[in-house]
Amino acid sequence: LVDVRTDEPERRFRAGTVLCAGPAAADTLTVAGSWPHGARMRVRFEGVADRTAADGLRGAELTVESDELPRSGDPDDFHDAELIGLTAVTLAGAELGVVTDVLHPAQDVLVVARADGAGEALVPFVAALVPRVDLAAGRLVVDAPPGLLDTEEG
Repeated sequence: LVDVRTDEPERRFRAGTVLCAGPAAADTLTVAGSWPHGARMRVRFEGVADRTAADGLRGAELTVESDELPRSGDPDDFHDAELIGLTAVTLAGAELGVVTDVLHPAQDVLVVARADGAGEALVPFVAALVPRVDLAAGRLVVDAPPGLLDTEEG
């Protein structure tokens, strides 16, 4: 059984789809078939002959290559993998740090490892606070209101 974390399970788990099952490029699985099972999907993979072999995949995170993900056409829509690794700078150009993660609670939040060594800054990923993202330059601009980037605890 696979816990589904996609809006398109029928497309992601269609027979013939190749999924990444680990950090190495060789760790791929090809979907042989799938069907809904409540909120999950029951997925059969090529080369995984029985339940014992399938148990070896327990806990694996299945992903797709980011170049296989469709673009929405919205210039302000980014995949997490595109944002991770970008340098975050202020409107004045001062380096804040590097985006290390994107969280998805009620609103997407960038986790920025601060360049000044002061831990992490959490920046809501909204146009008012992140007005520019330049993937080619590897940068995004943060327009932080007073207090957002403060490191001292009150």
